Amino acid sequence: METLPCQGCKGLCCGPVSVSEREVKIIKKKIKSMPIKLRSELENQKRYYGTCIFYDLNKDRCGIHSVRPDVCRKFGYYKELVCFRKPELATKSLNQFSKEKHAGMLTLDLTWDDFR
Repeated sequence: METLPCQGCKGLCCGPVSVSEREVKIIKKKIKSMPIKLRSELENQKRYYGTCIFYDLNKDRCGIHSVRPDVCRKFGYYKELVCFRKPELATKSLNQFSKEKHAGMLTLDLTWDDFR
């Protein structure tokens, strides 16, 4: 599968991000397992308004990529979640939304304080 051209976007497409209660638990576990220095560097970055709190602006990539929410995994490959730089990759269609309990939006409802 062809990948998205994310380098250089500075996370402008990354947020606010909807997360389920299950995803929040997984992300919390990941954050707690991060080395303190790395976690602190990620937490204290200045980001564009609305950009996901876990977007690593210094490295221009997701700071929690291995446990990123489902919506992030689908972004760019579904017609409802098109990447403006590579819209032709959005060939799938979301048949239904997750039945998992919605926990909130990263950056808006959930902040770093919720992951300590």
